[in-house]
Amino acid sequence: MTPQPNGNGYLSGSNLEKVLKNGHFAVTAELGPPQNADVEVIRKKAKLLKGNCDAVNITDNQTAIVRMSSIGAGTIVVQEGLEPVIQMTCRDRNRLAMQSDLLGAYALGMRNLLCLSGDHQTFGNHPNAKNVFDMDSIQMVQMVTALRDQHAFQCGEAIKGQEPRFFVGAAESPFASPIDFRPYRLAKKVQAGASFIQTQLIYDIDGFKTFMAKVRELGLHEKVYLLAGVGPLKSPTMARYMKDNVPGLRIPDQLIGRMEAVGAPWANKSKDELTKEDKKARSAAWQAEGLKICIELIQQLREIEGVAGVHIMAIEWEEAVKPIVEGAGLLPRPIV
Repeated sequence: MTPQPNGNGYLSGSNLEKVLKNGHFAVTAELGPPQNADVEVIRKKAKLLKGNCDAVNITDNQTAIVRMSSIGAGTIVVQEGLEPVIQMTCRDRNRLAMQSDLLGAYALGMRNLLCLSGDHQTFGNHPNAKNVFDMDSIQMVQMVTALRDQHAFQCGEAIKGQEPRFFVGAAESPFASPIDFRPYRLAKKVQAGASFIQTQLIYDIDGFKTFMAKVRELGLHEKVYLLAGVGPLKSPTMARYMKDNVPGLRIPDQLIGRMEAVGAPWANKSKDELTKEDKKARSAAWQAEGLKICIELIQQLREIEGVAGVHIMAIEWEEAVKPIVEGAGLLPRPIV
């Protein structure tokens, strides 16, 4: 399916699309809606992120836990002057609900969409819920681009009136099993119509370089904008847990060792001996090193051909985004 630009030459006219198409190194961040209906949580997070990224992902019941809806939270983000990338999973909606929600999202000012399969419900707080999976993420990409480019619903019926024009993205996990298949699965998403890709967190730069070499061999870097996922580590415990328990995530022992090294001044004290001040100082040291590592990773990723930007996942640590972007030399963000 050939993407069809509108009269101004853009698919959606979103800020993220303009930044990428004008050759700037893009920065997206992530905003997790709360497990309640408090609008101020969204506004506070939006204020922390505004001006420090080109768009912000609004997660859709991440980890299969009930949260404020991505479209509801995205509406608040638009009001705060920040551009959302709404996420939508195949887990929770059939194709009727997806298309209906997307019509509403577009009417409310949202222009970017990330199509995801979604974490299985057994991992969340409603493990007995029935999933939907009416279609997979690749089929969703096809459906959404058809809404835009063919002015038609998934059933083939024409849209009579304004069609929803989204800048459509998908996700990729370069180190998920089977690893050798990942570039080819990425190719399927590109062929389906994805215009941008956001990856799982990247800590293994050498391994990612191997992945990107295959991406370039397939010519995908010339067909899609690839944003590499990065995120600050908060502690060596967090790093080890992620390494051992998050599928498709590689964290080199060298990085874990760096996190452990900055905590060395407190390593000989037992839990009972650590004072509140000790714990605060150790946490600050770990976080500072985590920010430093994240900045270094961004600088290395910028040197890899085919990487068009970064997606910063500072989960429930929105305060970290500005020092990361600033430290990586990516401020101010371009105005296009």
